[in-house]
Amino acid sequence: MQEHKENVDIAICGAGPVGLALAALLTRRGVEGSRIALIDARALGQSISDPRSIALAWGSRMLLDEVGAWTFPATAIHTIHVSRRGQLGRSVLDRAEHKLDALGYVTRYGDVVDALARAVERAGVQVIRPARVASVEETADHVSLTLDDGRTITAQVAVGAEGGVFGHQDVKGQTRDYGQSAVIARVSAATPIPHRAFERFTDEGPLALLPQEGADGFQYALVWCVQPERAAALQAMEEARFLLELGEAFGGRLGKFIKVSARFAYPLGLNAEPHATTRTVAIGNAAQTLHPVAGQGLNLGLRDAAVLARLLARSAGPEGVKRFLDERAQDRKLTIAMTDAMARAFVGSGPLQSVLGLGLAALDVVQPARTMLGELMMYGRRGGSALLPR
Repeated sequence: MQEHKENVDIAICGAGPVGLALAALLTRRGVEGSRIALIDARALGQSISDPRSIALAWGSRMLLDEVGAWTFPATAIHTIHVSRRGQLGRSVLDRAEHKLDALGYVTRYGDVVDALARAVERAGVQVIRPARVASVEETADHVSLTLDDGRTITAQVAVGAEGGVFGHQDVKGQTRDYGQSAVIARVSAATPIPHRAFERFTDEGPLALLPQEGADGFQYALVWCVQPERAAALQAMEEARFLLELGEAFGGRLGKFIKVSARFAYPLGLNAEPHATTRTVAIGNAAQTLHPVAGQGLNLGLRDAAVLARLLARSAGPEGVKRFLDERAQDRKLTIAMTDAMARAFVGSGPLQSVLGLGLAALDVVQPARTMLGELMMYGRRGGSALLPR
């Protein structure tokens, strides 16, 4: 651990991918690493060993590449197949329409943390871990953070980047319990389609399969959103029964499912608020926890980090915080609205689902609309410029 200095320009609370990316980007924008304090409750080894799979949009790859952190194994997504179970109509997003190598990538959470942590270390950022922020006191000219070991850090701006999952957070201004849990695992299929991701809407919620190559061969990262009681039952099932249930929900596009890893589940909800004080601001899951449909949560948080780094490098104080809230308002609002609508509209059965199925079919033949959706998922509301320096 590097020597800790009590007075810094920017204190970042939370060293997940969003907090680490912010620290690395700040140094790229000209802030001295010694003027940044990055605080996290977990030891680095705990985060690196996290086996969860995550989806990174093309815009997020640009960001990670800029700070020298695009150094880990990742499986490219060339196409995304979107459909509604039991209904006609589907839509396919393709990288060729955007003239890119990939729409996004699937990788392991721990690998992203490891690469970003190395970038932060090279930049000379002060990293304080494991440590928790016990209290925060804000005055007219600084913020004081008291840690659980008694140390105090004073900063011009404090950034909250500690995420957490829905149900374990303080309730924010915009909240919704979807009555769903996400069952996550890795699964193998008999006839996989390389580099194709699937978003399959069912009566209970969306089912996503993300292609992922690894030491165990070609697999899919599964995110299956169902009612909590159903999630508990799926976790407890024997492997053969689980694979049959998954095949029934997804269909036969990949043949039979033949293997599944350990299964985990977590509750799903919306918990968001663009609130900030004069010298404190939240980004990523600390500002907005979203439903995982369309895989926008982490990517929205990385866009937060990109814009905040640019603005705090110019003005590490109230002006930078205010401009951040203004610049990020549209992208945050639209992404929250999009994921919230998708999470709710496609649930259940009845005539509405037939209409939505036809809507997917219409989307597939209206290229401008399909292109706009793809760009929103890759770059956010303001396009690629939100991820690039100005």
